[in-house]
Amino acid sequence: MVTVEFNRLKLKNGFKILDIGCGSGRHTCAAYQCRRVTAIGIDLNLNDLTEARNRLELHDRLGEHGGGRWGLAAGSILCLPFKDDCFDLVICSEVLEHIEAHHAAIREIVRVLKPGCDLVVSVPRFWPERICWALSHDYHNTAGGHVRIFKQRQLIAELQTCGIKKWALHYAHSLHAPFWWLKCLVGHERRDSSAVNLYHRFLVWDMMRRPALTRALEHLLNPVLGKSVVVYLKKGTGNR
Repeated sequence: MVTVEFNRLKLKNGFKILDIGCGSGRHTCAAYQCRRVTAIGIDLNLNDLTEARNRLELHDRLGEHGGGRWGLAAGSILCLPFKDDCFDLVICSEVLEHIEAHHAAIREIVRVLKPGCDLVVSVPRFWPERICWALSHDYHNTAGGHVRIFKQRQLIAELQTCGIKKWALHYAHSLHAPFWWLKCLVGHERRDSSAVNLYHRFLVWDMMRRPALTRALEHLLNPVLGKSVVVYLKKGTGNR
């Protein structure tokens, strides 16, 4: 699922876009469909990078891209293998909640962003995530799981201490919040729950078909029930 609303961003031909913690490449692929940009995904998980590559190659075969280029790299958010002031847009979606040294990660994210350019960060919203933690001890105690719950004001304040300024915010994926509550209630790693499997099939159908009814419903519910908070920020021109 794509969390970033690219139509909020003023993307130009030749922009270099970095998707940090790209996973299977959902945002890298979405960025690649923008006109004449270079979309780069970076992640530590080699299996996820393989899946991302397969998805990007499928976009190439189907011609579903904006005529730009793409690339993938293996690396850590704590030590990005890029020069200072390198990218015109940086995306960090659903990553910081996994990072123990998140202050260092934020500094590294801002380092590679060009002055005057945009950063988009999303994390799980506080109260839907807090319900998941209350329902399941294992949900946040598995390897690679979530190590913290961000409060919105805390997240924005910590981002802005690095010389970037929030200019927009929205909530996303309200239809996904009850799914995760249900998973946590029955056991988040169970594969034999009929209710969870049925809800998952509905979410996949919704993401693939995007019917007008569920799109309108999610739009109405996002301010109240949205599972993710998405923050748009701009790096000051004095940052070097």
